[in-house]
Amino acid sequence: MDELTHDATSRTLDTPQGTLHYHEAGDGPPLLLLHGSGPGVSGWANFRGNLPAFAQHYRTLVLDMPGFGKSYSCEGSPVMAAPGAVVDFLDGMGLGPIPIVGNSMGGNVAARIAANHPDRVSRLVTIGGVGVPIFSPGPAEGVKLLVEFVDDPTRARLVAWMESMVFDPDILTDEFVELRWEAANAPGALDDVRRMFNRKMLTGMRKFAAAAATDQVAMLAKIEAPTLITFGRDDRVTPLDSVLVPMRIVRHCEVHIFPNCGHWAMIERKDEFESVVLSFLGR
Repeated sequence: MDELTHDATSRTLDTPQGTLHYHEAGDGPPLLLLHGSGPGVSGWANFRGNLPAFAQHYRTLVLDMPGFGKSYSCEGSPVMAAPGAVVDFLDGMGLGPIPIVGNSMGGNVAARIAANHPDRVSRLVTIGGVGVPIFSPGPAEGVKLLVEFVDDPTRARLVAWMESMVFDPDILTDEFVELRWEAANAPGALDDVRRMFNRKMLTGMRKFAAAAATDQVAMLAKIEAPTLITFGRDDRVTPLDSVLVPMRIVRHCEVHIFPNCGHWAMIERKDEFESVVLSFLGR
C-alpha cells in the first residue's frame, strides 16, 4: 500500500450545498469515518492514525463535515448541517447502505442518519457522543473547557481542553498539540466552532436538558442497524453512564468499554479500538 499521507489521500466532492473534502484509502467494501467537533478538528486529525488499519480491509472514506477541515462553511450550527451533508456525500459517491464509524459529534450524526435513513447505514459504530447521562452533572467538563477556549483561544486553554479529552495526557505530544493549534488558528477556523460552542449553548444545555434527553431517546429507539457503542471509561465529555440508555434502547446493540481511556478512544486505545471495530464490522 502506498504511504497514506494527507495530500496523497485528499479528495473533494461537489454537492448541492458546497464542496466536501474527504480522504480515501484502501480497496474493498466502503467504510465511512466521521470526526468529532472542537478546535482544529478534521477527519484527518481524528483518524489519520487509524486509516492504515482500516484501509487494509475497506475502501475507507474519512469525511470533513461542514464547518471543519477543508469542507464548506455553514451559516448555522455545524451539528445541524452535518446529517444532510453526510447524506449528500453518500448520494454524490453513490454509496449505501454503508457502515459508519463516528467519534463524538460524528457518532451522534451517524446515529441520526441510521435512525432517519435506515437504508443508508448497514452497521453503526459510535465512540462516545450518544446517550443520556443518568448520574453525571452537565454540562460536562470537556464541553465547558471547550467554551472557555473559544471565548479566549490561547494555547494554554487549548492544552487544558485537550487534556480533558484523554485519560493519559502524556499522549499529547508537542507535535499533536501543534497540529491542533495550527488548524485552530487558520483563518475562519473558529467561526463555525463558535456557532456550536458558546455561553448561550451552555445555558441551553442546562435549561433544556430534559427535552434533549427525550429527543435522544426517541432517535435511538429508531435505529435498526447492528450497532457497536464504544466508550472510554474515563470520558469527561460524554460520561460513561450515558451508555446505559442506548444499551437498552437500541435494538441490536453491543457495548465495549475501554479502560484508562478518555473521549478519543481511537487515538488513546488505538490498537484495541481497531481490533474491536474490525471484528464487529467483519461479522
